[in-house]
Amino acid sequence: MNFFNKLKDRITGSTNVVTDKFKDGLSKTRKSFSDRMNNLVKRYRKVDEDFFEELEEILIESDVGITTVMDLVDRLKDESRTRNIKDTAQLKDVIVEVLSEFLTKNSEETELKLNPSGLTVILMVGVNGAGKTTTIGKLAGRLKNEGKSVLLAAADTFRAGAIDQLQVWGDRTGVDVIKHQEGSDPASVVFDAMQAAKSRKVDVLLCDTAGRLQNKVNLMKELEKIKRVIARECPSAPHEVLLVLDATTGQNALSQAKLFRQASEVTGIVLTKLDGTAKGGIVLAIRNELDIPVKLVGLGEKLNDLQTFDADAFIYGLFAELFQAEDEESSAE
Repeated sequence: MNFFNKLKDRITGSTNVVTDKFKDGLSKTRKSFSDRMNNLVKRYRKVDEDFFEELEEILIESDVGITTVMDLVDRLKDESRTRNIKDTAQLKDVIVEVLSEFLTKNSEETELKLNPSGLTVILMVGVNGAGKTTTIGKLAGRLKNEGKSVLLAAADTFRAGAIDQLQVWGDRTGVDVIKHQEGSDPASVVFDAMQAAKSRKVDVLLCDTAGRLQNKVNLMKELEKIKRVIARECPSAPHEVLLVLDATTGQNALSQAKLFRQASEVTGIVLTKLDGTAKGGIVLAIRNELDIPVKLVGLGEKLNDLQTFDADAFIYGLFAELFQAEDEESSAE
């Protein structure tokens, strides 16, 4: 049994709904990637340098990132020599296996770290336009559906309409929002939210933050100030610092991750709008180059389209049509 079939076996059963969501959400990336991979394998029957050069181009154009592409291709070359693989059709399965290994290292990190005995504080960071406030609303709804009590802190006091936008999500999910006036001190909002969360014995506090100030230095200083307020009120917090990135921005998202990691000690990535891009390879670049786990992904507009990242489902969603085409060819022979 090849690796892809083993992967299919792993994700059957109770995870079918999740698998379908990833398959549907990755349709744009899969269509672009699978078509080009199939054409590549048909044109090159033999594994050689020309084949690997064109494979590099496909991966780079899928926004896997040059550093990660070079790591992947070097590994594939080693595997093809070790396993004595000469046929490109055989190498397809090795490609899936190696990509899976890149994504599944420390796979347990994809679960949100929730405090089992008290308040969990999750700080949400990211630039404006990445979908941060929408993600907070969806996450609040998800946590509430899991039976947890949730509170929102509207600490993005600088962007016009940000407080109102978060309130809309609070109303939609039935979650209270702690807020001040637009332009007020974000750290004071978080302080009040911490006090409210503790007095109400809330399970999870989600803190929205500014995505843009006068300059990057001011933004990072503001985030540090908020973190100090949180830690003073709850020494073990924040339990998560989730960086929200827009998958459609590709390599720009990777640059943002590097910037925020310097100041915010990011513990996980939320990758939004994955369904809206043909460049879903950015997941691999983030995982390999930053070694920050992708914890949540946005696979659509609906409330339940914010999904815990599942490496097996992601790989299956990326390659399903590639191996389906192979199965159909085998059946026709």
